[in-house]
Amino acid sequence: MSRPLPGLPPPRPIPLKERSSILFVAMGQLDVLDGAFVLVDQNGIRTHIPIGGLACLMLEPGTRVSHAAAALAARAGTLLIWVGEAGVRLYASGQPGGARADRLLFQARLALDETARLNVVRKMYALRFAEDAPEKRSVDQLRGIEGARVRETYRLLAKSCGAEWDGRRYDPHEWDTANVVNRCLSAATAALYGITEAAILAAGYAPAIGFLHTGKPQSFVYDIADIVKFEVVVPEAFRVAAAVQRDRPLEGQRIADPVAAVRHRCRDQFRKTNILARLIPLIEDVLLAGGAEPPPAQPEAMPVAFADPKGLGDAGHRG
Repeated sequence: MSRPLPGLPPPRPIPLKERSSILFVAMGQLDVLDGAFVLVDQNGIRTHIPIGGLACLMLEPGTRVSHAAAALAARAGTLLIWVGEAGVRLYASGQPGGARADRLLFQARLALDETARLNVVRKMYALRFAEDAPEKRSVDQLRGIEGARVRETYRLLAKSCGAEWDGRRYDPHEWDTANVVNRCLSAATAALYGITEAAILAAGYAPAIGFLHTGKPQSFVYDIADIVKFEVVVPEAFRVAAAVQRDRPLEGQRIADPVAAVRHRCRDQFRKTNILARLIPLIEDVLLAGGAEPPPAQPEAMPVAFADPKGLGDAGHRG
């Protein structure tokens, strides 16, 4: 019979809504030294990272990860995503422990039923544009209508922020060939996709099973993130790009690194808009629009990651 390990039991993961959003790391080794999660640079300098307080860690080129670091991130429920420069390409991602068969089967059932899928797409359209989708339209037709509205939204936001805009054009294989506004937009959406994937996995669903987007490893990530991206991150990208294009300061600061500036402003927007607390309820709201009843969890099912503890008082209690 094995004896219990000495000391206190390991702490439960922090609920997603109480975490910081995202952190990008590059050019160093992630490891666990003296019990702490650290990034060690080429000079041996350690930077401590509060891994349990993050929703997602984005690993850019030049990053190595030890077995101990990956294991600690998994126990803390923090998603690790290996990305290309500025996060514009996804190479691999971890699993913070939230996947459950009942949630995955429910999501797959909705995606495979044409009526349920159309209902989900219509709900996403209504949330994104604050109006009901046109009647008697197929998913493909709604995708075309949405695409036209998105292009116009980009144009209007660019104009309101004073950014020069000639369309969304970039090659993920040739990052440096994109203009500044497209690099800023890619950095902004990559940050949003990271925390959205963390929320989807934490809620027990599959990033690949999408409804409007299909056939990609992050199809459902794009579905959910696109609902909020024009509210949360795209305006910040255009503001930074406009400041660089016009060679002027932004809120009193000169922009030396547009991508870094976009990330910082997106992180601030994530906090201001309370996006981490909103994402999982948004996912549930979208899927319930399919019209099917979610199946009950089996007794042996894993609990949902980052479950919120029950409060001590009534609905107005802040404890």
